Amino acid sequence: MRLVQTLVDRDKENAESALPKELREFYDGDLHLRSSAGARPFVVANFVSTLDGVASYESKGKSGGSTISGSDPADRFIMGLLRASADAVMVGAGTLNDVSAKGLWTPEYVYPTAKRLYADYRVDALHKPEYPLLVIVSGSGQVELDRAIFRTPAMRAVIITTSAGSDELTRRGAATLGCVEVHALSSSSGNIAPQAILQLLQSQFGIKTLLNEGGPTLFGQFLAADAVDELFLTLSPQIAGRSGDLARLAIVQGVEFAPDSAPRFQMVSVKENAEYLYLRYRRN
Repeated sequence: MRLVQTLVDRDKENAESALPKELREFYDGDLHLRSSAGARPFVVANFVSTLDGVASYESKGKSGGSTISGSDPADRFIMGLLRASADAVMVGAGTLNDVSAKGLWTPEYVYPTAKRLYADYRVDALHKPEYPLLVIVSGSGQVELDRAIFRTPAMRAVIITTSAGSDELTRRGAATLGCVEVHALSSSSGNIAPQAILQLLQSQFGIKTLLNEGGPTLFGQFLAADAVDELFLTLSPQIAGRSGDLARLAIVQGVEFAPDSAPRFQMVSVKENAEYLYLRYRRN
């Protein structure tokens, strides 16, 4: 069953198939994600936005990406496929808090129909552990530790924070959770350098491919640090709009670039389903 139709595919560098047959049929093509052997993991970002670039309505109970995507099945399938392909999935504390406390950052959680396909691909084809490592970035350490992701034995999570954040997490009982590790890194004004995060993930956890699911502030920091290699972007067929007194986040927040230094990307593929477009870009 094909979930999307491929309109453009420029990723012809690999002749050998990476995806099993059934996943290729869903995706209408193959998916080759690079695995870094260099100084840091290969970083892939995944976002959904409206046609006018809004990534969150910033409305109580409707701040998550599913409000923008309308829980589009193809968007959720691609999200699950990227999670199945990555060694680790990273989100900021704000993104964590925008979803249900029962939420799990696993491939099948977002697209249960492909649970078996994801598992076979991840374990048998990629030879990776059952689930990707979940990486939470929180300078303050104000993370809700009663969430399911921290209390599911099959899952592993690491919270990357500051020394003050580490103290806060200890106070909240993080040390009692067997599947959670806390790592404190030095910070500037509460912000943790992306390169320090990547170095930790590579050296301590062997991460070679990292999926960055945001939010916009964390993604912006990684862009500014020249630490984003690919971007998958779903365009949802709606327009959110903005007004002067209403803050609605774009996919990048907290940084701005001059014309001469703005990051540029090359198009890799374009897929469609009904009114949705699924774009993939690679950093120049």
